[in-house]
Amino acid sequence: MKLGVICDGISRDLGHAIDVMDEFDLEYAELQFVGDTEVGDHSKAEIAEIDSLLRDRGKPVSCLSRHIFAGMTAASRPGDALHTQHMDALKRVIDMAHVVGAPLVRIMTQRKEQILWGSHGAEKWNVAHGVWDTMPPLIAPAVELAKSEGVVLVVETGNGTLVNSCYTARKLIDDLDAKDTLKVLWDPGNNCWCHERAYPDGYEEMRGGYLGHVHIKDVMVDTPRATLEVRRVGEGQLADQFEPMANAMRDDGYGGVISFESVYHPGNGNFEDGFRLCVDKFKAIFA
Repeated sequence: MKLGVICDGISRDLGHAIDVMDEFDLEYAELQFVGDTEVGDHSKAEIAEIDSLLRDRGKPVSCLSRHIFAGMTAASRPGDALHTQHMDALKRVIDMAHVVGAPLVRIMTQRKEQILWGSHGAEKWNVAHGVWDTMPPLIAPAVELAKSEGVVLVVETGNGTLVNSCYTARKLIDDLDAKDTLKVLWDPGNNCWCHERAYPDGYEEMRGGYLGHVHIKDVMVDTPRATLEVRRVGEGQLADQFEPMANAMRDDGYGGVISFESVYHPGNGNFEDGFRLCVDKFKAIFA
């Protein structure tokens, strides 16, 4: 399968990140921060330099991953100041995607409410009424922009967002009738927080053309204690699910990229060290 890495998980120095990618034969570069700048905020000259470096080194871009719509709340409305700010950033990222040849642009969703739907009393006492219904109108303009620009958006299953599972990602796509333009960015490590089992439960939700991109890391969550620990790949709660996930994607002919998300460090704060401790296991499972 097509393997890559979120480059700034190794280093925000893109040249160095590419050196390390070459060392471990990883082909696809996912860009989030290059230097101290998030994608969408680079100048035209900087984008041209990034593009030249990647093309010279033979690293196609899998996805541009800015935190579009992250941090918004149910109080946000289409066209308000914050929504306009995020849409303007999305336009800039799409412009960069055209230059560097990125087929995908990541978006995220509003801050999470714990209970969106319920019954037998919960619908009265526990549900955050109407919150879900505020989201499709915020995302719809982004889908229309992407459609007009010829790029595909991927919505990430996030820890602290309304879309925090494959189920909610698929529901958003269906609510918008946007399956051709909006896909799931599956981060099964994030989905652990909401206790959606990656395989078979999460994966089954995305069958039928919903899956667009994948992030891989391993974690251990303790929801009652509000604690998250990143683990070495194969040493967290996804350890028994990685192989069946990989086999299912192979069997189904998944044609997208699987990006390693290097957010583990061995206690010294050095994420390149964490990458080096994890990447061989990542490749052994997903290559």
